[in-house]
This record gives sequence, C-alpha cells and structure tokens, in this order.
Amino acid sequence: MLSAKSLFQEILDNDESFRLFCSIAATGESQGGWENARIAALVPQSARELAPKITRHGADEDKHGRIFHALMNRRGLAPAEVPADTDYTMLLERHGIGLAHDKLKSEQRLTVEDIVTYLAHSRVTEQRASEQMELLRRHFGDHPGIGRAVRMISQDEDRHLAYCHEELLRLASAGHGRAIRRTLHECALAEIRVYRDVSLAVMAHMGRILGWSRAKAATLAAAIHAVYAYERAAGWRRMVSLKMPEHRDALGGPATPALELA
Repeated sequence: MLSAKSLFQEILDNDESFRLFCSIAATGESQGGWENARIAALVPQSARELAPKITRHGADEDKHGRIFHALMNRRGLAPAEVPADTDYTMLLERHGIGLAHDKLKSEQRLTVEDIVTYLAHSRVTEQRASEQMELLRRHFGDHPGIGRAVRMISQDEDRHLAYCHEELLRLASAGHGRAIRRTLHECALAEIRVYRDVSLAVMAHMGRILGWSRAKAATLAAAIHAVYAYERAAGWRRMVSLKMPEHRDALGGPATPALELA
C-alpha cells in the first residue's frame, strides 16, 4: 500500500534517489538564503528593524542547505545536478511570485511594498515547508540517520511561518491590509500550481531511478493532481489566513547552529 511514509522510505533507502532528494532540497534552501541576505541588505530605512530578522531567516536557510549536504556526505554521496523542472524557487520567480532576482542583484533600496511582497511570498511558501517538514518529523523524527536533521529543520520552518504571520499582521495594522490580502491570494494560487508541477517532476525523476511500474507512477500522479484539485478549490485558504502566533518574535536572536550535523 502506498503511503507518504513508505514512499519516502523507498527514496531514503536508495543512494541515487536520496542524493537527488537532498540535492533538490539543498539547492532550494541555499537559494532562499541568498534571497534573504539580499533583502536584508536592501530593506528601506523605514523597515530597518526587520533587517536582523530577515538576516536570521536567510542564515537558517543557508544552514538547512548545509545540513542536506552533510546528510549526503555521511553516505559518501556527491550532490546531483538539479533538474530544471524540480527547481521550486526559480519556477516561482518565473511565475512572478516574490521579488525578482534582477531587483535583488541591484543596489537600489527596496520599498515597503516590496517588503509586503517578500513577507506574503514567504508566508505562503513557509506554510508549505512547515507542513512538509511536519510530515517528515511525524514519520522520521526518530530515524537514526536523518531524525535530528528533520527535527531541527522542522522547528526552524515553524519559526519562519510564525515570523511571517506576526510581521504581516503588523504591516496590516499600519495600513497595508488590502495589499497584503491581494498579494497573499496571488502567491497562494501560483504556489499550488508550481508545487503540483514540481511534485510531478520530482516523482517522475524518482520513478526512473527506482524503476517504478507504470501503474505506481500513474497512481502517484493521480494523487498529486487530486491534492492540487483540493487546494485549487479550497485548500489555498490556509495559506492566506493570518493570526498572531503563540511564539512571538520567533526570529529574534542568532540562528541555531548545526555543528552537530556537520
């Protein structure tokens, strides 16, 4: 019987599929680290108090990238080339979601509207990351090989999501509520399409590595399309709601080191 746990266990048990999984994850996390570092450097003067938190966010993403590389190193695996159709971060940018890299590569200060875009994009994508890591933590949090890494990354993603909620609510109270609602809606609808496409691509690559039958590949593809249908109909709403988190100032202070995972 197919389940999320059995599927990931199969990927985990094979060196080549595990190598691809970690490479895809490391690339996305490292890209997120670079983006946050650039945003922190370019925040407008009126939002300078956000810079340390954005820096912390980026440092966490960089740390996650190093963790995935460390997991590969433990098994004597070199990073794999990441297929373009599995690059979630870049595909989101191509759909116009988040801040364009051309803007981040310039030295021009961002605007408050840009910060709204950044936080709305992060709120949507961190929802996805938090849910995915919670799933892995539930099934593999005690795994001797990856459990510690899964728990650490999951905790960080929960903090990132809390930070996005708190800062967006603060901006909403400052008069940016309409822009936040509009941007969240646009980001959520685009993200669920990109997530569907990336999920189909990742499963296709994994299927070739693991030699899945046509029936198994078709079943997994149908499940991905079913998730998309649900998210397109109603599931996207969980990505756009805002509530004050129990954990306030979630990104205050320095990033948690990952020395024990190196």
